[in-house]
Amino acid sequence: MRIAFDHQAFCLQTTGGISRYFCSIAPLLASKEQAVAIFAPVYRNQYARDLNKGLVHGLGVKQYPPKAASAMVLANAWLSRQQIKRWQPDVVHETYFSNQPSAPAKTPRVVTVFDMIGELFGTDGADANERKRSKKYAAVSRADRVICISHQTRDDLVRLFDIPEDKIAVVHLGCEQAPPRSLGAWPSTVQNNDRPFLLYVGLREGYKNFDRLLAGLAHSPTLRASVDLVAFGGGAFTAQETQRIQRLNFRSNQIRQMSGDDQTLDQLYRSAIAFVYPSIYEGFGLPPLEAMARNCPVISSQASVMPEVIGTAAEYFDPNEVDSISAAIEKVITDDSRRRQLVGLGAERIQQFTWQRCAQETLAVYQRLHSGRILT
Repeated sequence: MRIAFDHQAFCLQTTGGISRYFCSIAPLLASKEQAVAIFAPVYRNQYARDLNKGLVHGLGVKQYPPKAASAMVLANAWLSRQQIKRWQPDVVHETYFSNQPSAPAKTPRVVTVFDMIGELFGTDGADANERKRSKKYAAVSRADRVICISHQTRDDLVRLFDIPEDKIAVVHLGCEQAPPRSLGAWPSTVQNNDRPFLLYVGLREGYKNFDRLLAGLAHSPTLRASVDLVAFGGGAFTAQETQRIQRLNFRSNQIRQMSGDDQTLDQLYRSAIAFVYPSIYEGFGLPPLEAMARNCPVISSQASVMPEVIGTAAEYFDPNEVDSISAAIEKVITDDSRRRQLVGLGAERIQQFTWQRCAQETLAVYQRLHSGRILT
């Protein structure tokens, strides 16, 4: 089969989960004796630059000229369509959402939907008519097959966009399998602090529920006395967040924000006493799997997609109840046997989420489309 990926994710993102997804499955598809090509004439994606040069048809740059990013994306769209047309693929996987198709006429099209966060929590979901004017709706509507990364996302897509369920395939993401840390002594320090710390990863506003996590920590005398919280990524604390932390009377530096590269995050997962995931909604939820891969116990909200992805490998709490958050965290940080149990459950659970499996199931979607095209 000849499988083409268009330019979008590689021109819109320098790094990020969407481009990482495509750069993870593309070489694995090629290893399965498929002809695979990414058509991104002038791209700025770091992961694509690291791929085998035979996979990427284009020139990688570190960044686009200032104020020229939109023009570069438009130019890439036109050039990518021409390249794909000449290559004559059997299937085209559009890597993001656009009003204009990347595939030649009558060539099967696939698009992946990662979540419906914009429609559920942002301005994209003001009403049904507005949703149907979006680029996402245009891409999903013209696609011959839609891949959703969870059953939660599939259900939301069907409900909000009125997409037939039989048009959708659920293919879970993979997670990088990392060498686990030793199960001996639990590391407890970071940034020269001598107290155990909980790890939080990513953005913090709105549905991420970070404010209620802070309230849960402040609510418990045990947690106040025995544990810190490191929030990795998401930018420095805003003035409003800093004021909230101060109003809750945490000790100096008990709640702190860190930034860094993948190696820094890897070390934090390995050093944390537990990883906490308080989100009210996610389309998939990769950080808990990243924690499991590094033998870091997971404490998670029991909402949205989390039980689907995490299974039994977490201590769950009600994300809307401060008491529930406090109790779940207390149980894990004060009980070494429970932490070890969660580590064992996580090590088993992570085996279900490999990029090899993701690539194989994605290939099956392409093959069904291709076979149907031949038969008709």
